[in-house]
Amino acid sequence: MDARPLFSIPFVLRPGEVGLDDGVAFCVAVLVAILVNAEGQAFAATLLGDKRPGAKDRLHFNVFLHLDIVGTLSFLATGMGWSKTIAVDVTKFKYPNLYLVLTRAAGPCANFLMANIAGSLAWLLKSMSLDPRVFLMVLAVNVTVAIYNLVPLMPMAAGTLASVLLIPKDSRLDQTYRQAGPYLLMGLLLLDRISDGDILGKFLAPLVRDLFTLLTT
Repeated sequence: MDARPLFSIPFVLRPGEVGLDDGVAFCVAVLVAILVNAEGQAFAATLLGDKRPGAKDRLHFNVFLHLDIVGTLSFLATGMGWSKTIAVDVTKFKYPNLYLVLTRAAGPCANFLMANIAGSLAWLLKSMSLDPRVFLMVLAVNVTVAIYNLVPLMPMAAGTLASVLLIPKDSRLDQTYRQAGPYLLMGLLLLDRISDGDILGKFLAPLVRDLFTLLTT
């Protein structure tokens, strides 16, 4: 399949410059990425021991219950965002810190798996001379979410790892880090967009584009 993208990678909504088809495809891709990320974390937490029968915040596959206000606004403003944090009871884990990190990492891993599936479906549609735009957008957004989880700020997976390794548990600093993380992250993403990718983009965007190309060839 031709690996040349039909849109910018990572994709950013630019009012007046983005066509309706790309805008709709992006919104669909964002909902898929949020659902996959959140349910991936929920599945991992349950598998690792945090079983919560009847819990309404996980494994319900209702994407609208996984929407985070700041994370969704960040998607619309910067092209990158996150789902609502899945509640985890670490006291049910045999190895609390390790299993917490694995649970959070399951989100971007699920996004990468979804990107592979979307790439295969895009290839199939392309071979049938059909427009694969929606699946290519799902691929692009999921790869973007997976790679940007390397940013060491909450609620990214790398942010959880940084918290576990560097910050005393349940300290005031830990609480502040968790509460302020999403706002710091959105601010950083906005600055990155204003600077045309000179902050995060120059490190992470090439990885997103390389993976997109790999999964579409």
